Amino acid sequence: QVQLVESGGGLVQPGGSLRLSCAASGFTFSSVAMSWYRQAPGKERELVAAITFSGGSTNYADSVKGRFTISRDNAKNMVYLQMNSLKPEDTAVYYCHAASGSWGQGTQVTVSS
Repeated sequence: QVQLVESGGGLVQPGGSLRLSCAASGFTFSSVAMSWYRQAPGKERELVAAITFSGGSTNYADSVKGRFTISRDNAKNMVYLQMNSLKPEDTAVYYCHAASGSWGQGTQVTVSS
């Protein structure tokens, strides 16, 4: 069955960095666009970054442009989100999403001093 498993979340100080990973299985990963979403307490889930199936094109929410980078390794069935210059407002549960409709369970990112 399709599985998306996120890892790499945690507590980080403002200005710090984290790298989220998402391990995919159960589908033809290299044929599917992937995305990262996030949901903060009391807010709707929002798109953070997306990448095409080949990795040739990416797009980002305005709030993370220049700070976050999405990438993928189709040989390893992995998608990543490198997050730099983190801000308290980046605090949320981050979810991996496959364009085929599947979601991961989420990983908590907390930015606080």
